[in-house]
Amino acid sequence: MAETLSPCSPRGQCQPSMGANASSANMDTNASASMVGGSAWRGREPFSVFTVLILTLLVLLTVATFLWNLLVLATILRVKAFHRVPHNLVASTAVSDVLVAALVMPLSLVKELSAGRRWRLGRELCLVWVCFDVLCCTASIWNVTAIALDRYWSLTRQLQYTLLARRRISNVMIALTWLLSAAISLAPLLGWGETYSPEQERCQLSQDPSYTIVSTGGAFYLPLCVVLFVYWKIYKASKFHMWGRRRNAVVPLPEAAQPCLVSEGADRDIHPEE
Repeated sequence: MAETLSPCSPRGQCQPSMGANASSANMDTNASASMVGGSAWRGREPFSVFTVLILTLLVLLTVATFLWNLLVLATILRVKAFHRVPHNLVASTAVSDVLVAALVMPLSLVKELSAGRRWRLGRELCLVWVCFDVLCCTASIWNVTAIALDRYWSLTRQLQYTLLARRRISNVMIALTWLLSAAISLAPLLGWGETYSPEQERCQLSQDPSYTIVSTGGAFYLPLCVVLFVYWKIYKASKFHMWGRRRNAVVPLPEAAQPCLVSEGADRDIHPEE
């Protein structure tokens, strides 16, 4: 007689049947599916009211920055009276701010919206974003510094700082501003530090210590010191000019003394000195 197969071995050790294996596999599949679905649902949770408000303000700020600086450029280009110093320096500042609003701020907003602030747009776009971020922000800061220097020289060197010299010096300052900004922004592309990490999906400025010192010094601390020093000198020069005007001004006599002067003048006309 053929023996019937039982799920238990002759030694008394029971083994799971095919139905039990299938049911356990289904349970594991359902559990994993529920975990994946739960994590996907958590990743798709709606934003809070505060987050929506912040994002709305950032979008409005980006649009306002772009339109305002575009309006400044259009005004300078259309009005011929503005085709001179210092409006060329203002136009250079507006160009840098327009590039920030058009290329840097939208990608920054996309990065803020991603889960964990991760960069999912690839290495090439990361390099472009970081390069334009450093380029435009540095150029904007140095343009403000150039405007401060132009005001100081026009106030303290009125005879030497003629219209022709002012135009040449302003063009040189604009060229140096963009060259310095390009040198600082393109350094990571030439191997000075790394900006993109594919493992962590992170896109940021180069964290190399030497580049951090050079970039922050050349893009922020140095122009800050120049602007503070220049405006302090402008304040002293303006105060000196105001003091000189007050000293040389003709002070009118009080009304009580005016009749005495009139009577003295009349007496001199009647009795002239011999």
